[in-house]
Amino acid sequence: MASRMAAQPSLVLASASPRRLDLLAQVGVTPDRVDPADIDESPLRDETPRRHALRLAREKARAVAARAAGDFVLAADTVVAVGRRILPKAETEADVLYCLKLLSGRNHKVLTGVTLIAPDGREASRLVETKVGFKRLSDAERDDYVASGQWKGKAGGYGVQGLAGGFITDLQGSYPSVVGLPLYETLNLLTGLGYRAKDIQA
Repeated sequence: MASRMAAQPSLVLASASPRRLDLLAQVGVTPDRVDPADIDESPLRDETPRRHALRLAREKARAVAARAAGDFVLAADTVVAVGRRILPKAETEADVLYCLKLLSGRNHKVLTGVTLIAPDGREASRLVETKVGFKRLSDAERDDYVASGQWKGKAGGYGVQGLAGGFITDLQGSYPSVVGLPLYETLNLLTGLGYRAKDIQA
């Protein structure tokens, strides 16, 4: 058993997100290393949110797989969308105010694309869609949230596990997907392509 475990290819997470690492740890999966993909994440012209999330997950996985031959490479991308409108990853107060204006009092979708590339080059992807409802935000709630800084770098300007969790009136779908990684689908990808987590092997 020890020799088989030692011979297993490494698992590389193509993301710098600490939330994705925490989610994987929750189900006994610990990547051997983290190697964030550095790609242009701008939406293509007329690209739908679904296609955008899947394309970025695939491009991130392929970019890292090109320098991680013989390893499993796992990548994901989360997109927040109001209708066909893709919200930005908030980097400035102007970004988050734009997002909050669109999200306030409305339903939106959180789409997370996940791609796994196996050591032999096989590739599989999944897309998980979750519907989320936001309460109508008061000026004070909006201002307090902007002041918190919790929106920085977040798709759609919020993280469900932070203060913004208090804005959510309804969530239909996968909670971990809204955090950043749908666990059920990710485990199915890993199992389907032959990866066995060292932490949970018998």
